[in-house]
Amino acid sequence: MTIPRPPAAAADAASASATVFYYTKTKNWSDHYLHYAPDGGSWTTVPGTQMQTACTDWVKLTVDLGSATGLQATFTNGSGVWDNNGGRNYALGTGNITVKDGVVAHSDPCADSGAGTGNEATVYYSTQTLGWTTANLHYQPAGGTWTTVPGVGMEAACTGWWKKTVHIGSATSLKAAFNNGNGVWDNNNGSDYTIASGTSTVQDNTVTADAKDPCAAEEPDTEAPSTPAAVRASATNTSVVVSWDAATDDTGVTKYQLTRTGGTKGTTVIDVASTVHSDTGLEEDTTYSYTVKAVDAAGNTSAASAAATATTGKKPATPAAGTPLGTDPRKDPIYFVMTARFHDGDTSNNRGGSQHTKSGNAANNDPMFRGDFKGLVERLDYIKALGFSAVWITPVVLNRSDYDYHGYHGYDFYTVDARLESTGASYQDLINAAHAKGMKIYQDVVYNHSSRWGAKGLFTPTVYGVRDSQWSWYYDERNEGFEYDGLTVETKSGKSYYNGDLWSTAEPTGNTCLNWGKPTGGKSAEGYTLYNCQWPSPTSGMFPKAYYHQCWIGNWEGEDSRSCWLHEDLADLDTESTQVQNYLIGAYDKYIDMGVDGFRVDTAVHIPRVTWNRRFLPAIQERVTQKFGAEAARNFFVFGEVAAFVNDKWNRGSVNHSAQFYTWKERREYSADDETAALEQYTYENDLGTGNQPTSTNAFLNGNTYHAPDHSRFSGMNIIDMRMHMNFSDAQNAYNNGKDSDDSVNDATYNVVYVDSHDYGPNKSSTRYSGGTAAWAENMSLMWTFRGIPTLYYGSEIEFQKGQRIDCGPTCPLATTGRAYYGDHLAGSVTASDFGTVASADGQVATTLAQPLVKHLQRLNQIRRAVPALQMGQYSTEGVSGSMAFKRRYTSGGTDSFTLVTVTDAATYSGIPNGTYRDAVTGDVKTVSNGSLSVAAPGKGNLRVYVLDGPGKIGTDGPYLK
Repeated sequence: MTIPRPPAAAADAASASATVFYYTKTKNWSDHYLHYAPDGGSWTTVPGTQMQTACTDWVKLTVDLGSATGLQATFTNGSGVWDNNGGRNYALGTGNITVKDGVVAHSDPCADSGAGTGNEATVYYSTQTLGWTTANLHYQPAGGTWTTVPGVGMEAACTGWWKKTVHIGSATSLKAAFNNGNGVWDNNNGSDYTIASGTSTVQDNTVTADAKDPCAAEEPDTEAPSTPAAVRASATNTSVVVSWDAATDDTGVTKYQLTRTGGTKGTTVIDVASTVHSDTGLEEDTTYSYTVKAVDAAGNTSAASAAATATTGKKPATPAAGTPLGTDPRKDPIYFVMTARFHDGDTSNNRGGSQHTKSGNAANNDPMFRGDFKGLVERLDYIKALGFSAVWITPVVLNRSDYDYHGYHGYDFYTVDARLESTGASYQDLINAAHAKGMKIYQDVVYNHSSRWGAKGLFTPTVYGVRDSQWSWYYDERNEGFEYDGLTVETKSGKSYYNGDLWSTAEPTGNTCLNWGKPTGGKSAEGYTLYNCQWPSPTSGMFPKAYYHQCWIGNWEGEDSRSCWLHEDLADLDTESTQVQNYLIGAYDKYIDMGVDGFRVDTAVHIPRVTWNRRFLPAIQERVTQKFGAEAARNFFVFGEVAAFVNDKWNRGSVNHSAQFYTWKERREYSADDETAALEQYTYENDLGTGNQPTSTNAFLNGNTYHAPDHSRFSGMNIIDMRMHMNFSDAQNAYNNGKDSDDSVNDATYNVVYVDSHDYGPNKSSTRYSGGTAAWAENMSLMWTFRGIPTLYYGSEIEFQKGQRIDCGPTCPLATTGRAYYGDHLAGSVTASDFGTVASADGQVATTLAQPLVKHLQRLNQIRRAVPALQMGQYSTEGVSGSMAFKRRYTSGGTDSFTLVTVTDAATYSGIPNGTYRDAVTGDVKTVSNGSLSVAAPGKGNLRVYVLDGPGKIGTDGPYLK
């Protein structure tokens, strides 16, 4: 058969009804109501219309839609318990629609598949490799007609199997295809399946007639697993981590029983699914003993292992609750760390991966995953001592690729990467510890792409592989009981980067990859035969269009840069797909709930602005508001990487690819379909051009007067100041370029400003900034006083790795790059008494804190923190002469902060308010009675900050501020 379009797209435009089936088995409701609104119409009165019993585990209601082509819907038990799709409502179309455990599909799960006398066919269909949450049988009895698309709903038979019995009259066979109710089909690669009467199974494109019931009970298993060996226990504070070698069993171990003895609670038995357990909340200074038994699916239990013991220490201080700090983000300078390269607090979670030796990291004893949350928690006082009150960390989700320490190859977006966590130092512990010190955590997030192996829970492709004489080293033997987490070593391969779940020699059911397993004619670097479908690719058909884009970028300033793959390691998500949107929104809701203070959005330019404005940005705001209130939502800081590596105001004339474009709401309505809307928006804004884009005065003073900013057209996304970044080879050049762009940004006082990062230095340099210490001091003096939020990449405070190539992948050791391990400079101990102030320090970290740029940075942070105008003020150069000179003011409630700033060179200010001005750097006092003030050149890297009615000198003189 020819695969039809997905049912929603193929629905008859004249149809004016929807029959909604709702799954009841997982709810403990006595009544079920459908509360709905036809598209463009009004909602029913709460609680809606009561649904009727349809068949076992299902209720239904047919809704008259009139001229509408769909409806918004929620469900309730009529007593205040709701299912509203996690706050987003369900978007339903027409025809038969099922809603089962949050998944929308299309079928009649209660269909009577023919009745009366004649032959029957009982079909079992396996979805074990597909990840489908529902299945439909679309069939044609021999000599008969096809069922109506999408067919009849199949019933869950047992794990991974669906079943349907159909009456086929006098026919002795049927043609069949299967689908998931949302447009994903298995039609035997276009040939359909031929299934005889009687009982048949369909698994991995193979039909077995007169088959044994795959869900039938098997012979009882009476063999117990082997005894777990090498039980180990180690204590940290009042937690103990217990681990052991995996046991073996003829059918497979399903769990372990961990028995703990000791303490006042006596003996406790705990069921554990893996070979490691973190035992928390134990008593202080107490010895505990642990033994382990293995259990299989039949309940057979091994003998107990030998005991392992550990003695706890003292309970750590309880951190504050996971609630965002919720203050104005402009108050908080940002320190950016690559968590895996910053500081190693726990060597047990270090992992080198498949490239450990090839990269040269092994020779340096420098695994790619080295730093962790424990190390970051231990050095929060270092960051605070520098004066920073916000920490931007690289992505935390579970990654999966050959070289994934950086975090941008997300595999399981709902799980924190275990290589970053430790007992007592989870991600939640990091957030709480930072908040307890008055410091924010900004989480780097990725919406544009997943790892090359897809996104667990959404779609993961199966590639062709074969364990032959050439490839057995690469393809691990499948271990059905093992689940990749990046950390745990799989017993058969001895690797934490196990890949046995990613490949198959047999062509998987539903495969759409072209020329499966046929040699390409090419050879690998080792001289081995290469095969089609051996490596993820957007153009091979391996990734379904429902979830992923299927092309490579050809024009980085073209529309395809928003809808094609950047790189083979970055599978480009179809962010206009509802399923993808729901997956990502649900994932990042988890981290919002943990209390993070904001998101840095990776590759934001590769997603259409209309998608951000319609879906992702409102979802962030709604979730923060729901959890923590409107004020917290207003200050939840979202800043996007809209990478434009040019020196002009608009990125090669393309408004759609310019950073400031993303700070604005849409100014017209587009199609309701997100994919269509993205193209409409691109064309509309591109045709308007750079001269017809919105402008703002939100960053500018009106003379000397601060005015309330107008954020009514703000999208919700702030930006990294790419133009200043590109021009920071010279502070003067960065300043001039920054000013030139500010009228096109909704509010440039929120711009995140940095010199270099984990990707590039100024002018798209591939090396870390090496302009010299005095130039660094000058750059910092500008960043800490000009509009925007100053941001520093880890180690720049000591010119760490200056001039070194920032990234070379696994072709050279990390120790030779701008992503080198920083922890050696942090050895010892440090305590901060306040932001920018060290209470005590010893060891190497004390030497680090004594460096000249550190002293410069500490004082800049002290000055900025004391002068509100430097944090949140608007600015003006009206009446100001001087190369990097400006005035700033911030007025709110009882606060009125006005300051005059010059960096490096002399300046004169005219038309300013009369009064007493005190310099925060020298303490010099100037009384203005004629509206004019002149300042002599302070010198390279130095500055003057004259504050009207200010506090005077702040901090002590250093090598540059004096």
